[in-house]
Amino acid sequence: MSFLVVEKFVSINGEGQRAGEAAVFIRFRGCNLSCSYCDTKWANSPDAPAESMTAEEIVKYAASTGITDVTLTGGEPLLQPELHVLTDLLISSGHRVEIETNGSQPVEGLAKRALRPSFTLDYKLPDSGMESRMLTGNYSFLTMEDTVKFVAGSLSDLEKALLIIKTYGLCEKCRVYLSPVFGKIEPAQMVDFMIKNKMNSVRLQLQLHKFIWPPDMRGV
Repeated sequence: MSFLVVEKFVSINGEGQRAGEAAVFIRFRGCNLSCSYCDTKWANSPDAPAESMTAEEIVKYAASTGITDVTLTGGEPLLQPELHVLTDLLISSGHRVEIETNGSQPVEGLAKRALRPSFTLDYKLPDSGMESRMLTGNYSFLTMEDTVKFVAGSLSDLEKALLIIKTYGLCEKCRVYLSPVFGKIEPAQMVDFMIKNKMNSVRLQLQLHKFIWPPDMRGV
């Protein structure tokens, strides 16, 4: 059993509940979506350069960094066969594991494991071009350790985010974040929308790594 890893590095979490905390990042190759604003398209190609690593090798790398948090990302990490083998090994080794997923793949299996990772799920709004692929049944398996993130590029995106949050009662199930498509909408517009619509318990979050380093920089 091996995993195709296009990047592994240590940085800070740029978004999610652990934003600003140091983390080990494992980026897998391949994605089943093609979002209009994707900033990791280079990792999604089936022929993107990748290193084949066993679960044990990934755990050894994570341990060598001395960093507790591990973020599994992509691409789409839930496309990796037998991902539970890796998450079980990481968690049993003392790591806190977060899976960043695009929201189109089922989380039920991992969510029900005794050694449970946390999830940050995207809901792909209309501007992404991928909204029809969202698997809202995932919301039944979320807890307050998990996050649903809406990346908005327009006011119409924000209107749809508000509808989804209300329809599924997301603020009662998990943490909810709004984030702007970098360069497409002003954060101030999003704040105004949140206040106007009394979006209690929803947080605005900017991608920290895009302010600390150049927005297209890899390995951060």
